[in-house]
Amino acid sequence: MILERRKTKDLSRLALARFANKAQRATGLSGEVNILLTGDVEMQRLNLQFRRMDQPTDVLSFPSAHQPQGGDIAISIQTARTQAAGIGHDLLTEVKVLILHGMLHLAGHDHESDRGQMRKLEQHLRTELNLPAGLIERARTAAARVPGRRS
Repeated sequence: MILERRKTKDLSRLALARFANKAQRATGLSGEVNILLTGDVEMQRLNLQFRRMDQPTDVLSFPSAHQPQGGDIAISIQTARTQAAGIGHDLLTEVKVLILHGMLHLAGHDHESDRGQMRKLEQHLRTELNLPAGLIERARTAAARVPGRRS
């Protein structure tokens, strides 16, 4: 497990590495996982390059060619900080939520195409790992609040 730190000094590399190891074990993911902590500019570039979406995002996962054998996760600290403030928890907690979400994607789960399996697994693992609401849950809650939109 390698954590590369960029653009933040208020996160403990040790705390993130310990959590990432726990999350990797909990998701059943083997192999090496590299985690890049970066900013919105780099995340927008990666999102455009790999997903053809010209906007920053909070987390991207890049599975190994030998799935489920690890891979890479990129996290925007800027977006994580904004999300943490909006939700009311600290940056470390938000980065942990993003790491778990990324690990689930590396393990082969995809909430955009499954029938709720990743959401249920993420809920279970968040409870096990002592984390607040996850990304899938938040997106569903936000969608339900949009007037005239059904989820």
